[in-house]
Amino acid sequence: MTARRDRPASGRGSGLRSLAGQVLALEAMIALLLIVAAVLVTFQQARQDVLRDARVRSLAVAEAFAKAPGVDEALASPDPTAALQARAEQTRVATGVDFVAVLALDGTRYTDAERRLIGQKATGDLSRAVVDGESYTETFHGAPNDAVRAVVPVVDDEGRIVGMVTSGIEVQSISEVVQGRLVVLLAAGGGALLLAVGGAALVSRRLRRQTHGLGPAEMTRMKEHHEAVLHAVREGVLIVGADRRLLLANDEARRLLALPADAERRPVGELGLDPRTVELLESGRTATDEVHRAGDRLLAVSVRPTVPDGPGSGSVMTMRDTTELAALSGRAAVARGRLQLLYEAGVRIGTTLEVVRTAEELAEVAVPRFADFATVELLEPVLRGEEPPQDATLAEMRRTALTGVRAEQPLQPVGEMIRFHVPSTPMSTALAGGHAVVQEELAAAEGWRAQDPEGAARALAYGMHSLLTVPLLARGVVLGMANFWRADTPEPFGEEDLEFAEELAARAAVAIDNARRFTREHAMAVTLQRSLLPRVLPEQDAVEVAYRYLPAKAGVGGDWFDVIPLPGARVALVVGDVVGHGLHAAATMGRLRTAVHNFSTLDVPPDEILGHLDELTGRIDEEAEPAAAPGDGGRGRPEESITGATCLYAIYDPASGVCTVASAGHPGPAVVHADGRVEFPPLPPGLPLGLGLGDVPFESTELRLPEGSTLVLFTDGLLEDHGRDVGTGLRLLRRTLERPERSPEQICADVLASLLSPAPRDDIALLVARTRRLPADRIAEWEVARDPAAVSPVRNAAAAKLGEWGLDEAVFAVELILSELVTNAVRYGADPVRVRLLYDRRLVCEVSDGSSTSPHLRHAAETDEGGRGLYLVARFAERWGTRYGRRGKTIWAELRVGPDGGDGAPEAGGPASALDLDTLEKLAW
Repeated sequence: MTARRDRPASGRGSGLRSLAGQVLALEAMIALLLIVAAVLVTFQQARQDVLRDARVRSLAVAEAFAKAPGVDEALASPDPTAALQARAEQTRVATGVDFVAVLALDGTRYTDAERRLIGQKATGDLSRAVVDGESYTETFHGAPNDAVRAVVPVVDDEGRIVGMVTSGIEVQSISEVVQGRLVVLLAAGGGALLLAVGGAALVSRRLRRQTHGLGPAEMTRMKEHHEAVLHAVREGVLIVGADRRLLLANDEARRLLALPADAERRPVGELGLDPRTVELLESGRTATDEVHRAGDRLLAVSVRPTVPDGPGSGSVMTMRDTTELAALSGRAAVARGRLQLLYEAGVRIGTTLEVVRTAEELAEVAVPRFADFATVELLEPVLRGEEPPQDATLAEMRRTALTGVRAEQPLQPVGEMIRFHVPSTPMSTALAGGHAVVQEELAAAEGWRAQDPEGAARALAYGMHSLLTVPLLARGVVLGMANFWRADTPEPFGEEDLEFAEELAARAAVAIDNARRFTREHAMAVTLQRSLLPRVLPEQDAVEVAYRYLPAKAGVGGDWFDVIPLPGARVALVVGDVVGHGLHAAATMGRLRTAVHNFSTLDVPPDEILGHLDELTGRIDEEAEPAAAPGDGGRGRPEESITGATCLYAIYDPASGVCTVASAGHPGPAVVHADGRVEFPPLPPGLPLGLGLGDVPFESTELRLPEGSTLVLFTDGLLEDHGRDVGTGLRLLRRTLERPERSPEQICADVLASLLSPAPRDDIALLVARTRRLPADRIAEWEVARDPAAVSPVRNAAAAKLGEWGLDEAVFAVELILSELVTNAVRYGADPVRVRLLYDRRLVCEVSDGSSTSPHLRHAAETDEGGRGLYLVARFAERWGTRYGRRGKTIWAELRVGPDGGDGAPEAGGPASALDLDTLEKLAW
């Protein structure tokens, strides 16, 4: 030992005997093997790449030449060689291949890079091109040279194979390219070997400096001595590097700090140590016998730097367990655990706005760290979202949540009613006093045992021995109560647990009350929403309709739909969406739906309807701006507005089969044809309602729908959902609608089954309308000349048509109405004047002319010669009105016909009883 210690350091472990020398030799050998392997692999890969490139180039040149214009015609010419030899040579030179040859079907060469081969047959199997018409590449071995060649058939305009084109690169050319790359690879490998050996030498030099030239045996012996001394110490030892990562921890330190097995090389902040301990290790300062926590232990800690007064020094921490402070440490751990549990309760309780789920979260938080079992009972009004009664002392409660450390338990299950009819029970005492009550020994609780003797006996036999009950109070009102039970935990509840239980219950009660309020508001919003939506669709024959409305799980929104019968047997189909959820969105939807109904009575095109609706929406938003409140700088706080509403309005005319559609920022409809073909017609998108951009007009689009087509109108909640965008929703909707021969009700059911998620993010309105056409024999039209004498023939023709329809009882009224309307159009209107009768559920008389002047109903004086025409029309028609088109107007009148339609004749002594129709024609408006 002495001789070795006195030997000079320069002679210690020199050459391959030292650890550094052995590492250098090993690294050099590994580098050599890796570089040789890399060169071989790269050379082989290069050869494969060159061959692959030759195949691709050959096939591309052959295909391009075979499909070039005129090649098939040249092959059919008397001298293909004269026509193609020059072109083939030009192509070969331009593309860099070694040969381009044109062959006959029997393989005879028409062209070749070597003219001596022209006329000779090419060797090899060419049947794949001649017989199968297949283009392919192959590695060819034979005369004149081995090559990678491609063979492509030449096909004429009639699809016949008239020849072949072959091109390729000789194997010798490929070998020259690969050999050129081999030189580069060998040079690169040599350079890499030099770099690797140089790097290994640098590493070996640094390793020699760090190990002081020691050999492997000497280092192994030194490490064994070091570990024996370190782990024999009965104090915890930690060594932390300058980068604040753990370098070494002995057995005692691992036990005291509960360090993981892979703690070495991890930052001290990730070891789960107490924050004060982490701060001490990261600060680098010295410490002597400081007290730090480590789980349930208190440790006396000392810290010293590894290199005194040295830059970048690490630190060594020693610690010992102070067992005399164990009791104090235990109480501190309990207090810390309770604080941590309260913090977790604030995070975990109330994650949803569901009363039942919130009660379950309270029970889950308490078990198992505070109690072995926990039950939550709530009053029935709270579960329904109603206000709880003021006096809940003797009220019944329904068990809402139950959680325990074991699945089997003796307590009453969730859903049963819990009654407290014995005043001396801990539950009744807690409700009466409004504070938590602890029963340390359940066996001694006479009131609790008297309330349910059988249940109490089962609980005691199960092992329940302690109970803590606390009322759930919010705003001074009892919502329910929570009961905490202990069976497996030997320690009973004590007075020190009361404050914690009340704090936990108070936080849970606030969350339950918030959930109750949301439940009430959600129920109110659903009730309001359903009251505002159509309950029964009106009767009409233009379309067969089915619909669905589903509120979102988070609350109802502002989606709506409507079917509005219009004059002339037409029908309006409407869907809309108000952005947002809750009462405001539902109320806003009702206002907009009412406005749409009112504007529909104007009988104007859809784009004008949306224009009126947009203007109304803007006025409502302006009225929602209150005056500035004091202290807000004059800005005011605007109330909720309805900006962001969208609407799609469509009018379908069964007489013409035309559907006119306009959109205000709403998705367009889907059109399903009778054969199952689905279209999404492009519509001018328009702007949402209420954006204050009234100077941007809406646009209408006309769709001609064959009979039996289906219109599908929907809101964006059907398409968009969690993880699904509009494009994906449209594709899924198209696939669902493509199955033909389904009723609108079946289509609604299938669409919701395919696109509806278990918890929709937005509410959904779906309206499916199967179109019908008014039979041609129920429509009569006449062109009327601008001549008063033309009125009578039209009137007579209309009477004859009514006779064909079996409506003789309505002849008088129709003749009178037509006389008035046609006479007015002839006198005061403009060409063209047309008359149309429609026989649907009602009889509709329409008179159109090119003038936009609208007549007005007025009461004529006794001395007036005219002015009674519209009065008579209103008298005999069930309703009448004026509809404006792009050019001119249409005055229409509807009459009820059939069993309950009346005979249409005036009563005796009525306003028209003394007048004949020819006289009525002379009356003016």
